[in-house]
Amino acid sequence: MKVSANDVYKLKNGVEMPIIGLGVYKAEDGGQVKDAILAAIDAGYRHIDTASFYGNEKGVGEAIKASDVPRESLFITTKVWNDDLGYEETLKAFEISMDNLGLDYLDLYLIHWPIEGRYTEAWKAMEKLYADGRVKAIGVSNFHRQHLEEVFSICRVKPMVNQLEYHPHLAQKEMHEFCKMHDIQLEAWAPLKRGGLFEEPVIKALVEKHGKTPAQIILRWDIQNRVSTIPKSVTPSRIQENINVFDFELSDADMKKIDSLDSNQRMSKNPDNFSFE
Repeated sequence: MKVSANDVYKLKNGVEMPIIGLGVYKAEDGGQVKDAILAAIDAGYRHIDTASFYGNEKGVGEAIKASDVPRESLFITTKVWNDDLGYEETLKAFEISMDNLGLDYLDLYLIHWPIEGRYTEAWKAMEKLYADGRVKAIGVSNFHRQHLEEVFSICRVKPMVNQLEYHPHLAQKEMHEFCKMHDIQLEAWAPLKRGGLFEEPVIKALVEKHGKTPAQIILRWDIQNRVSTIPKSVTPSRIQENINVFDFELSDADMKKIDSLDSNQRMSKNPDNFSFE
């Protein structure tokens, strides 16, 4: 599978989404997130993933403005938080995010979590934003099959992206197949399990075989599984390391070894049984 940092996944509506991006969860608003994004853009990243909940949209906007890369060459994602789900609430939250980011349009807007009884009305608001041209693509995060099926039952436009906790300990195989069936691009958050996979013997053996870091082995696994991935870091050397995954390839045997690590281990809450109140 020959790919480069410039390659994209084409969403069902034709929008091109970079196959790798920078996540900015827990990056401090202001200088820290701005510096991280500028380092990422210099390294070749073109996708930046934030959320209203992260509290750093203003810093993301400052970085976009300070960058010498044209806005249309960047792919910017943010998300509507749980407290703002609902039709009017979501429309209002979007305007606040856009004001914070200082943008005229958004590339991808996601519902952050499937809060029972509220996300279908929020989805109708997402459809309006999409129809009005304010957002190029709309999708969801942390949605399982039953949540997606409920959206399908009321929607005019199906979600184009589903962002899930995804790493070798939680390969989400059933969800991946379900998303493929409905032409929904799977995107990985916490792809490195915050370093929790680096001591796995399988990963360490592949590090030795390919002369790469554990993070690079895992991110390459994402890419070869056709999953968009958004590793997070505020350290320039790590940001550079995480995008240097295009000069080697995992064999089918390598991929199967990493696949064998799947043990349904989550770092975060399970959307099926977690109360968000």
